[in-house]
Amino acid sequence: MEQVIDINNINEYNQANNHKTLHPLVSVIDFSKADQRSWSAPGKIQFHYNLYCIYLKDVKCGDIKYGRQYYDYQAGTLVFFAPGQISELEYSGVPYQPMGYGLVFHPDLLLGTHLNKGIHSYNFFSYQTNEALHVSDDERQIVLDCLSKIEFELKQPVDQHSKKLIVSNIELFFNYCDRFYNRQFNTRDNVHKGILNKFDNLLDEYFKSDKPQELGLPTVTYFADALHLSPNYFGDLVKKESGQSAKEFIQSKIISLAKGKLFEEETVNHIASELGFKYPQHFSRFFKEQVGYSPNQFKFQNN
Repeated sequence: MEQVIDINNINEYNQANNHKTLHPLVSVIDFSKADQRSWSAPGKIQFHYNLYCIYLKDVKCGDIKYGRQYYDYQAGTLVFFAPGQISELEYSGVPYQPMGYGLVFHPDLLLGTHLNKGIHSYNFFSYQTNEALHVSDDERQIVLDCLSKIEFELKQPVDQHSKKLIVSNIELFFNYCDRFYNRQFNTRDNVHKGILNKFDNLLDEYFKSDKPQELGLPTVTYFADALHLSPNYFGDLVKKESGQSAKEFIQSKIISLAKGKLFEEETVNHIASELGFKYPQHFSRFFKEQVGYSPNQFKFQNN
């Protein structure tokens, strides 16, 4: 039978890991202080996150599944979960000693801060399969330094600077993670080799099929699913390789195809339908926004 564990409360989480609660909304966890983990029987354990949870794993405790895919993680890996997300652990039944570190905080900690508005820009909270952050030894030390600064502030008497300094150090930690992911996009090219060519080929196949009429305009999510990647991770890979967002890449392809069809004497109505636009006027408006001319004006200018 599948077990469900809700992660709702900082104090309860601290108690489960043998930590004193220094702040009701945030905690830094050293998992080596926790008791040996042993769930009742082998099987799946589902975790429901209502806190932000970031883990630096120093031991592999089982296969972590998020959505339909497994996390690409091992010792020395950072994984990120946001409130509302669910992960699944396939537990072997063998007791193990947790090792590593964690940063957990309640969304309320961010209220009234700069990070509250900006946290959704950190795409790694939506990364899924083959997308965990593998840190080098030097990067691991930076992670630990950031966690140490947060923990230092938690141990100080609360004053008017406490929240600002804690949240600022969390934001600093996230900015380093952004940098480390950019490095990983370069150093792990073999994992995603040819992603842009695959994307381009899938786009060509999409427009050669009946999918525009069946599904409408192509979406980033459609191609991310086809390549077994989360939309945000896929978008970041495309941005790194092409300098364009995945959405811009799709739009460029649509404009390129539309221009060719205009010179093949196809009507605007027919082109709109072939490319997946619901109404011809939507296609004409899109074309003018992208090119600066309506389809018919463009054709006239270039004849």
